[in-house]
Amino acid sequence: MISAPEELLTPRLILRKPLRGDAGDLIALWAHDPEVTRYLMRRSFGSLREVEEFLEGTHADWEGGDAFAWSLLLRDGGALVGMIEARVDTYMVNISYLLGRAYWNRGLTTEAVRGVCAWADAQPDVFRLWAVCAVDNPASARVLEKAGMTREGLLRRWAVFPNIDGTPRDCYSYARIKDPALQAEHQAAP
Repeated sequence: MISAPEELLTPRLILRKPLRGDAGDLIALWAHDPEVTRYLMRRSFGSLREVEEFLEGTHADWEGGDAFAWSLLLRDGGALVGMIEARVDTYMVNISYLLGRAYWNRGLTTEAVRGVCAWADAQPDVFRLWAVCAVDNPASARVLEKAGMTREGLLRRWAVFPNIDGTPRDCYSYARIKDPALQAEHQAAP
């Protein structure tokens, strides 16, 4: 079973296990912003209670080892700016993320993804870290590329983004693969 630390640190961020008290900040940050929620694979939250229930679900997933969500906080000042989640499926980890619009274009999402990649790379039983993004979401594609993931292909009619419409949309698949042979070779080098 894969485990995760309740806190990960990057140069500018603290990734920490979500707290119930994060609900108010989260709903203010993104729940009512159609640009932030556009590419979520679930409906936007309409109330504080829905966000609280979502956070309770992240704790249940964490305890079961099925998924690990982290709230993203700025190290300088402690503002909550977004979330990232790693969902575990045997030897694979799938990531998703969101960031409040006021914090876009600063490299924070890339930094958070890199932090989760570093954690996943350190897990001996994880061999594939992957994510998808809508073809018409080039900003997310760029985040994954800058975080060291490789575009593997096009997934036709792969995901429904209910905040856009109810039809499946094409997505790009990105992955970062851990190759044990390459790791052994790298570790053996002087």
